[in-house]
Amino acid sequence: MINKKNLWFLTLFSLVLVLSVYYVTMPNDLLAASTSVTSEEDTNVTESANIDIEESDVISALKVEDDTETTETISTLQETITSADTTTEEKNEAYESLKTLNNNNALEDAIEEKIGSEYSCNAFAKIEEDNVRVVVDGCDNSTSLANNIMRLVQSNFENKMYISVQFES
Repeated sequence: MINKKNLWFLTLFSLVLVLSVYYVTMPNDLLAASTSVTSEEDTNVTESANIDIEESDVISALKVEDDTETTETISTLQETITSADTTTEEKNEAYESLKTLNNNNALEDAIEEKIGSEYSCNAFAKIEEDNVRVVVDGCDNSTSLANNIMRLVQSNFENKMYISVQFES
């Protein structure tokens, strides 16, 4: 049986998750507009050091598709957790799946940010069990870059992962 404490936790957790998905899918123009309201000294420094990276249509489409799939999975798992008809074992499995899904989402975001900061490329990462799929756009299609991206992704995991890197042009 789910008590009030667990219900509040799940409610707040889902709210944080929805807000983070909203933040990730927010257009870059809004982020740039909100951060550009700084003093003139700060803007002069950031203009020289700022690298504008715009997402391609392929990366954006992959992110939207992944967000939609993740949202559906989360709502299904939350229904399982809050249902009175499910057993304790099923609720525990749903909770563990939800926890794994959130950890994977955080890792995917971290991988995308690292690739963007180190190689100035747009990236999309998807983790499914021991497979990691990375789609990169805005970089030269070279085997050395793919190798470096694979090493960067593998550094985030303790276990051996099967990593694939795909370049979009």
